[in-house]
Amino acid sequence: MGNVLALLGSPSFVPERDIPNLTDKVVVVTGGNTGIGYQTVKQLLLKNAKVYIAGRSAERVAAAIESLETGTNGKKAIFLQLDLSDLRSVRKAAESFLEKEGRLDILFNNAGVFSGPPETLTAQGLDLEFGTNVLGHFFFTQLLLPALTKSSEYNKVPARVINTSSFFHPFAPGPGVDFVTVKGGPERDAWVKKAGVNFGAPMGLYGQSKFGNILVSNYWAKTYSDVLVACAVHPGWIKSDITRHQPGWQQRFIYFSQYPTPMGALTQLWAGTVATPAQITGEYLVPWGQVGKPDKRTTNGKLEEEVIGFLKEQIQGF
Repeated sequence: MGNVLALLGSPSFVPERDIPNLTDKVVVVTGGNTGIGYQTVKQLLLKNAKVYIAGRSAERVAAAIESLETGTNGKKAIFLQLDLSDLRSVRKAAESFLEKEGRLDILFNNAGVFSGPPETLTAQGLDLEFGTNVLGHFFFTQLLLPALTKSSEYNKVPARVINTSSFFHPFAPGPGVDFVTVKGGPERDAWVKKAGVNFGAPMGLYGQSKFGNILVSNYWAKTYSDVLVACAVHPGWIKSDITRHQPGWQQRFIYFSQYPTPMGALTQLWAGTVATPAQITGEYLVPWGQVGKPDKRTTNGKLEEEVIGFLKEQIQGF
């Protein structure tokens, strides 16, 4: 209930007023060419950060960079080719970044897919949402650890990793991650059919991916506390194109019940630029820049170990 009531309040954090000058800061925003990511990039550029937009489509990112340049008085973001649904692309993106930059101060793992056809899989045969939202970002973060470590050494403060979760994470099935659903195959197909291809499966799979993001955030926060702070963020009930796979009537209903897109960037911007490490590390943040309480299943240490072990298995050889 507290997470819901938080949405009724007015934000006290105003990016234009409260974000300090970010000159000399290096930032990556996955999915920064659209929606909440775009608004995040815009505010970072306005404060003079060097921002990489990591995205799949060179054409779409180029259009976003041009639009942002107009809206920020000539500040220009940098394109980083990244397809989170293909681990080979993730490695290539990380290597490309590390060739250009010695350090990374803030990583916004913002990109995500929602409610696509439940039969859709990643290039490596995993559920598209878990493979993109969780595994892709986990691998990307792991590969960027050298740059995050350099940031901590250079700035004498921890780097920051901000992972986008959702208030849909309690829809995750079973213990929070049902491994039957994560890899393509007959068992997964049977689960999708039983759960329902129009609602149960899509909501369960999306919720599971956002549940997984909380577990991964907790892992980063505990395991690398000497070099970084990590948190998971519920951005709010926000207008964005993440619902593009929903039926038209659902998109219209959702659109008119949501908050404006710029508000979706508030909590992650607060976490990435203003909050103290003690305020956010290992926490689940809710609108608008507050600590919330996630589903109690996210505190299951055994499940966290199993999920991290599974993710590490999947990235072997890539």
